[in-house]
Amino acid sequence: MTINTVNIIVPLKNEEKSINNLIENLKPILNKTEKKINISLIDDYSFDKTPDILKKYEEEFSFIKVYKNQKSTGIGNAIKFGIEKNKDDAVIIFMGDCSDDPNDIIEYIKYLDNGYDCVFGSRFIKGSKLHDYPFIKLILNRLANNFIKILFLISYNDITNAFKAYRKKVLDACNPIISEHFNINAELSLKSINRGFKYKIIPISWTNRKKGVSKFHIKEMRNRYFFTVLYVFLEKILLKKKEDKN
Repeated sequence: MTINTVNIIVPLKNEEKSINNLIENLKPILNKTEKKINISLIDDYSFDKTPDILKKYEEEFSFIKVYKNQKSTGIGNAIKFGIEKNKDDAVIIFMGDCSDDPNDIIEYIKYLDNGYDCVFGSRFIKGSKLHDYPFIKLILNRLANNFIKILFLISYNDITNAFKAYRKKVLDACNPIISEHFNINAELSLKSINRGFKYKIIPISWTNRKKGVSKFHIKEMRNRYFFTVLYVFLEKILLKKKEDKN
């Protein structure tokens, strides 16, 4: 089943230095597909000039809708709020620092149109391009993602990556979504796989941010990711037992 409308959800917190680059990079994508593209910018309690800049863009472009996160602060909560507001056929989650290549969005849409329920980008497979990834973060990323890959017996090796696409029905099936921070990246993709949705893994390009400050803190996220992975793994076991009974 093809899709007609796509919602690009972008969580933003104190990104006053990056918003212009974000919008200027996303705008050309609208002309590269026949789909109706909406961009939802979710302000996660920014205390710089982000809200004012977002308001300006919302007034200028009809395809941009700005929301203030009504849940407690956290990138996961901002994304959840965006998902709750979504009315389009599919959602693509995109980071506000524009570290991912917006041109990959066209590939995501193509595979959704080809019948896939989810499209997962990987920065660590043949064809992917990685620029200026912090070395320590890279080592920890590879250890964590390979652990998850082995635990769930899956081929996907970049579960913690945020840049992914989902049909609306997939996100509806993932409820309740419990993650409030970056661990939502693992929760949504692992739940989608657990539920048997058809997914495609594609190579993507990633470049470290040039402006602003990353909101990801390894020590802070470590325990949250561990809890999320354990939670979804236990869910996988329970779903398997339910299938066996049926």
